[in-house]
Amino acid sequence: MPIAADTVMSMGTLKTWLPGFAVLSAIWGSSFALITVAVDAGVPPAWVALWRCALGAAALWAILAVRRERLPRDLRAWGHAAVVAVLLNAAPFVLFAFGETRISSVRAGVWNATTPLFTMLSAVVMLRAERLGPRQLGGLALGFVGVLVVLGVWRDPGSAQLIGSLACLAAALCYGVGFAYTRRHLTALPHSVTALATLQVTCGTVELALVVPALCGPPRWPGAGAAAALLALGAVGTGVAYILNLHLVRTAGPTAASTVTYAIPLWSTSLGALLLAEPVGAHTVIGALLVVTAVALVRAPAAATAPPAGPSSPTPRRPLPCSRRRSSGSRG
Repeated sequence: MPIAADTVMSMGTLKTWLPGFAVLSAIWGSSFALITVAVDAGVPPAWVALWRCALGAAALWAILAVRRERLPRDLRAWGHAAVVAVLLNAAPFVLFAFGETRISSVRAGVWNATTPLFTMLSAVVMLRAERLGPRQLGGLALGFVGVLVVLGVWRDPGSAQLIGSLACLAAALCYGVGFAYTRRHLTALPHSVTALATLQVTCGTVELALVVPALCGPPRWPGAGAAAALLALGAVGTGVAYILNLHLVRTAGPTAASTVTYAIPLWSTSLGALLLAEPVGAHTVIGALLVVTAVALVRAPAAATAPPAGPSSPTPRRPLPCSRRRSSGSRG
């Protein structure tokens, strides 16, 4: 479907998807502070990701049982769900948690806001339903400038902060590719949103469970505060949120769904500054405004072509995802 028609349809059904959009931004915006609480308590980033998926899957299975629905049985659905789980769950969850051992939740939320830029590029390649016009190209260029400003390239950010930022940026790239892949392959399947979300997060849990214990050892009790943060991060931030996310992709389209990141920096910055006393540097705020402006430009309708016939950071060393302590002086 051409992007212009998709945009008109999305605006026409604004009342259908806007409430879920608002709730999803609040849930995901708070997730960065919850991740920081967990990693600061000594939970390894890979275990943060696994607990997030496992608790989210448990919540989704409960919802599935209440609704008396079943998981899809066809292998095509399982195959696509396994790919989406890597792109939207396993990989970005580890990367964001790892990144937040080195940078603040405020800055991690800003990096997450680059997701629509990666989504636009992925949609051009994977959906073949839109092409980049002058405004979209200008938005991508402005977004790149915003990334450089957040990084503070005019000064030495320190290797720890640079690695943390690159990890979060790689996570946003995963999200962008995942949004486009979800729209092309997963949401087109004739299954309920609840069933698809349960299948996706269950696949993510299995994928992480196969490698995390071997790499990081058995889990340990992190304390009541961190346990509560993980519970909220998993059951609400991954369980309930992923039903909202798939519904949003279906009703509003992948690019519109990815713009939930407009509001996420507001939540992540507010909670990081007020609850965690994290500093908010001027260049972080300016860079975030540039990124959000870039996303607005990217979201502007561009010339479309009819789709063809057919179905609708440097890699860290192995021990890094399991590191427990934040580097000294790395937050800010």
